[in-house]
Amino acid sequence: MMTDKVAEFRALHVPGDPLILVNIWDAGSAKAVAAAGAKAIATGSYGVAGAQGRSDGEDFPLEDALENLRRILSVTDLPVTIDMESGYGADAAAVGVSVGCAREAGAVGINMEDRLPGVTELLALAEAQARYRAAADSGIFINARCDMFRGRDAAKDGEALVAATLERARAYADAGAGSLFVPFLLDPKCIGAICDASPLPVNILRGKGGPTHRELAALGVARISHGHQPWAAAMAWLTGQAEQVLGGDEPDY
Repeated sequence: MMTDKVAEFRALHVPGDPLILVNIWDAGSAKAVAAAGAKAIATGSYGVAGAQGRSDGEDFPLEDALENLRRILSVTDLPVTIDMESGYGADAAAVGVSVGCAREAGAVGINMEDRLPGVTELLALAEAQARYRAAADSGIFINARCDMFRGRDAAKDGEALVAATLERARAYADAGAGSLFVPFLLDPKCIGAICDASPLPVNILRGKGGPTHRELAALGVARISHGHQPWAAAMAWLTGQAEQVLGGDEPDY
């Protein structure tokens, strides 16, 4: 039953023993990551859109995102969570409908942001909470993304940003979210403070130069995402190999 699969996915979020998600973008990349021993499959919206020549920010239509989900589900029995950006809805009711479609298609979870596409400012807390509640009412696992640290200086404003993040964490937990996603944060002190006080298990975006997987686990992180980085690295490799071949050299493959 889908309810059981959602519960199984929820149980993978263990502070100190994090679920590691090497984000994928299509059925083929899902098979590759599954073959490496992944416990779950997660899409990243940037890579999903980029693989189709589209831009991030809900430029990739919901119908296409759901079809991509179905293709991924056709090649793996692992739980699949998809990045639904801002929830594909102008208001909470519309978000609920869109997220319900993802659950009906077979996703066990979604990512959802607390700001709208192309907008820097976060949604008002009450509005964000209402959107998360509508999403959670579908029965799916909600990884509630909080962009409090996006474009901010953790070294300078860390204490205030942590407090603001925890305020949202409590509101999102009350709305039924399953975990708290805090991207764009590499400062160990802030990560540890959020993990210590958050009512939700914490998801951190792994970043080059930031804490390692083991260090994040020691800080109490329950989920580590790789976001758009696998897709970007794959495309950079492809461009490099093409440049070698078109420049008259042999490729590395």
